[in-house]
Amino acid sequence: MKHLTIAVVAAAMVSCEGIAKPGQAKSEPFGDELLVQVKSSLDGTMQPCWFWAPEKAKTEAVPLVVGLHTWSNGYRQKSNYATCLEEAKKRGWAMVGPDFRGPNKTPPACGGDLAVQDIVDAVNYAKGRVKIDEKRIYIIGGSGGGHMTLLMAGRHPEIWAGCVAFCPITDLARWHADSMLDHPGRGKNYAKMMEGACGGTPSAKPDEYRHRSPLTWIDAAAKAGVPVYIATGIHDGWKGSVPVGHSFRAYNALADAKDRVSEADIAKIEETQQVPTPLVYKGPSDPFYGAKQKIHFRGTSQNARITLFEGGHAGNYPAGFDFLSRQVKGCAADFTIPTKGSGGEQALGK
Repeated sequence: MKHLTIAVVAAAMVSCEGIAKPGQAKSEPFGDELLVQVKSSLDGTMQPCWFWAPEKAKTEAVPLVVGLHTWSNGYRQKSNYATCLEEAKKRGWAMVGPDFRGPNKTPPACGGDLAVQDIVDAVNYAKGRVKIDEKRIYIIGGSGGGHMTLLMAGRHPEIWAGCVAFCPITDLARWHADSMLDHPGRGKNYAKMMEGACGGTPSAKPDEYRHRSPLTWIDAAAKAGVPVYIATGIHDGWKGSVPVGHSFRAYNALADAKDRVSEADIAKIEETQQVPTPLVYKGPSDPFYGAKQKIHFRGTSQNARITLFEGGHAGNYPAGFDFLSRQVKGCAADFTIPTKGSGGEQALGK
């Protein structure tokens, strides 16, 4: 037997978390055998979560990666979780994929305290069942998952050895305004979802919007030296709903003052979908970004990196996992560009 599945773990212990029982309807994307129920340490409810660990995790500490769903989805989203599971299996890491209260349209979801704790609880669930290397616990997500990745980096910097966020939403009040514009890339439904989660508009509930925004908390990640890699397609906001300024402002909050991108340049990039000439990337080639997904801009400062690539609302999971594979908690971020690798634009769900 090559891999340790939840069924094997459950057979060895009495579990009050209640794994899915054989014979129940299959739940995408992986079926009963990887679906567990994790008890929330805040409200006591049972929350669905995907969990996989390699056989060696019974006796040897392995890295753990937390994979996250996008804004309008929940734990049944196939694409993001499947990619994380594939990478975890290839690398011999454990993986958890929490639901964190599903689509971002209700008060418990959308960066609320219950959703934040669900991710912490999922990490602790894995640590309680197999051996996890606590110096190599990672988190990765895109769109709404990118929002939650950066929020977790700020709210619980003590956990993470590395964080990867693709096309993240970083300021909910700003994104509410972005979403209300008559613009080819925006969708007013996102504003309605935020109003449902926060209990009203930004003007009516400013504290809720701030509390659920990564920019409110990200300074704690900077102070703790958490390695953070942010990547977004240059056309997002036009071919996609999250203007690239959200990514730049998170990078600016993590970067040294001299390395930050000005608001004037951010505005030009968002408006023209082009990088001002002085900022155009002229660095070494990166095998994870080829001719079709070329790098337009890359900034690296302190323990943060931002990559602006040719693409829309998309990520590059191979590049993200390559970055995570080199990060160790307590060490400075390792931004080594490998000589080998391959990646490509991976569209993110809504």
